[in-house]
Amino acid sequence: MADLAIRDLHVQVEEKVILKGINLELSRGEIHAVMGPNGSGKSTLANVLMGNPFYQITRGDVLYKGEDLLAMSPDERARKGLFIAFQYPVSIPGVTMASFLRTAVSARRGYEQELMPVAEFQKLLREKMEALRVDPAIVGRYVNEGFSGGEKKRAEILQMALLEPEIAIMDETDSGLDIDSVKIVADGIMQMHRNASGGMGVLVITHYSRILQFLRPHHVHIIYDGRIVVSGGPELAQELEERGYEGIRQQFEVIAAEVQESGAIRRAGKVFWVTH
Repeated sequence: MADLAIRDLHVQVEEKVILKGINLELSRGEIHAVMGPNGSGKSTLANVLMGNPFYQITRGDVLYKGEDLLAMSPDERARKGLFIAFQYPVSIPGVTMASFLRTAVSARRGYEQELMPVAEFQKLLREKMEALRVDPAIVGRYVNEGFSGGEKKRAEILQMALLEPEIAIMDETDSGLDIDSVKIVADGIMQMHRNASGGMGVLVITHYSRILQFLRPHHVHIIYDGRIVVSGGPELAQELEERGYEGIRQQFEVIAAEVQESGAIRRAGKVFWVTH
């Protein structure tokens, strides 16, 4: 069984239906990319996986290592090894990065009554910063306060390295970054993906294929109108770059017209999912 299994997931906000039957499986050691136009449901999927209460789940299941993920609180999901890098990381004035990271690592490692000893944490922090080429000055600043876009994303990669998740969800981590920053962030993700015991599973949510040039996903999924309409290999991202989402829209509408009942058909080695 896959470490993370999403089955027929339907989600709405108030009366607006956003996800209309998502099916996806991801295991440690795998990199999956989810792509799609604005409003297709990509970030909704990420938020639901991490337990954002703003979204209402109307149907479907999500299993994490065989357990009901949807029944877990957000902090329980994080302690069990799920991590999300946000598209827009928030600032926390008055809380230094070092204090924030020490508290987070202590919770992840099961320190219940007290925090990880300072010396142990500082040693771990130095190792991770050196490996990821993070400026040590960043940990003395308040969390994301006055950070540039690139600094915010690198700070999240540092957080991820310290927490050592089993499954990492990257919600448009490349948003607003120049190509050099994209490469630095991608290199950090790949380093953790390779070095994690058992391999770290990665779910990358993105508009563009540029970060995928560095991450080299095993599987690419296209979300359109709340459904995964196409799944394929890494070549699918390049195809999307060349044809754009308009080509996907036209292809989906043709297939939807051919299929009368829910199901899937195969064409050219890809799977087109149609859910009514």
